[in-house]
Amino acid sequence: MEFIDARRLTGPNVVFHNVGSILDVACTPDEADLLVPVWADNVGRMLEALDWPSAEFAFVKLQGGISLAFSAPVDQLYAASEINEWAWAASAFELGAAKDEPDFEEALQALQKSAAEEANVELMWLIDEAAERGKTLLWDDDEVSLGLGTGSETWPVREIPDAPDWDSFHDIPIGIVTGTNGKTTSVRFAKHILRAAGRNVGVSSTDWIAVNERIIDRDDWSGPGGARAVLREREVDAAILETARGGLLRRGLGVEAVDAALLTNIAEDHLGDFGSQSLDELLEIKWVISHAVEENGTLILNADDAMLVDKSRNFDGRRVWFGLDEGNAVIREHLESGGAAYVCTDGELYRCVGEDRQPICAARDISITLDAAARHNIANSLGAAALTECLGLTVDEIRDGLLTISQDANPGRSNLYTVGGYQVLVDFAHNPQAMQALFAMARALPARRRALCFGQAGDRTDEQIRELARSAWSIGLDLAMVSELEHYRRGREPGEVFHIIRDELINCGAEASQ
Repeated sequence: MEFIDARRLTGPNVVFHNVGSILDVACTPDEADLLVPVWADNVGRMLEALDWPSAEFAFVKLQGGISLAFSAPVDQLYAASEINEWAWAASAFELGAAKDEPDFEEALQALQKSAAEEANVELMWLIDEAAERGKTLLWDDDEVSLGLGTGSETWPVREIPDAPDWDSFHDIPIGIVTGTNGKTTSVRFAKHILRAAGRNVGVSSTDWIAVNERIIDRDDWSGPGGARAVLREREVDAAILETARGGLLRRGLGVEAVDAALLTNIAEDHLGDFGSQSLDELLEIKWVISHAVEENGTLILNADDAMLVDKSRNFDGRRVWFGLDEGNAVIREHLESGGAAYVCTDGELYRCVGEDRQPICAARDISITLDAAARHNIANSLGAAALTECLGLTVDEIRDGLLTISQDANPGRSNLYTVGGYQVLVDFAHNPQAMQALFAMARALPARRRALCFGQAGDRTDEQIRELARSAWSIGLDLAMVSELEHYRRGREPGEVFHIIRDELINCGAEASQ
């Protein structure tokens, strides 16, 4: 057994819906079975000594280990993580995985001090009051806010007012987006549709935090911190939150309830990290967004993704499907039961409810489908249409948004340029499925020769990098230019990723001159 990490969970997550602390341990399945009761006993013993509230315990067995979590007060999550670290040390000693036994009394005294320093009575009072009054509250280390967007107010977490104006706080429509491919494009689609309808839109994504066209900060803000930042902007009357694997795995959701959650697809990407070493584990991470809509929202799913179809069978909330084939059995059954779906039939996009079909527009008239050659962007259009309807837009407003979006609104995704007589197709494709979608577009565009310039991040496994190279060569390339992405080496030696890609291209039949 080996300790990996102990950290805070600040929202609904892969283990449970609660906030608390999670412990990751690398071990065999048999070791995991031995660890669970011993760890729970040690955590319980420390919680009792600290006189903390009773906790919810949960665990998830993973490929190569286990994650164990317990709930804790939101104002003492750092102390909770210290408890988890101590419980691991005590458990490892009991199970023979460590030589030294940690001193209980010494740990208790240190934890009592940490918990006292971290405790925030005013914050806990505000959380209870907000729950009783049905008001949304967001908190973090530095700030706490009531309401969302135009109906919000924010204070330093240690300067909470005694008498907030409770009647002034209200929520705004929120959509969250996750999946392997198409997240950012779907966010941009939805933002443009909402903007075209006159909404002031807040966006958190892998690119930036922004309100309308005003970029607040450029960085990867696809975690809970980005979500909170956007929802505290008082100009915002609708929000689209990109929700990526890393934030969901490490911290959980940034907001407990939203109006709609869009899950685009599940494909191989970022596999290899603890907790996301297989497609099944990746699905569990992405599925966390369903917690935010299971009571009062809508879950929007890709009917062409077999894993999502299978997983959805245990979801009891409202679903809307989207897909490129109205004849899809899942969509057909859903419509027969009176459900809603967004589909593309004979090149036309439709909103369907039961037997009713309402036309939206032709796929070829959406500019970034590249005259309907970019089928993945037709799918992204359908998902964004469903999402924005759930946020209150009409079909006419959705149509206006789809027909006015340009490639400039979606930089780095399926952008086609003419430069010096050559056609240049630019896309952020970074996994085999995304590359295949890119190649499907390239094949649909007439060309005398095809050259590809590409690279890969160093935090993928050797085999994943080789698979990407195989996908690249399969298009029938005349020339491959392999980029050395210094910013994305992520622990690799200079030139290491290049040589893996070059070697695999040669294995696939490429000549050195190509």
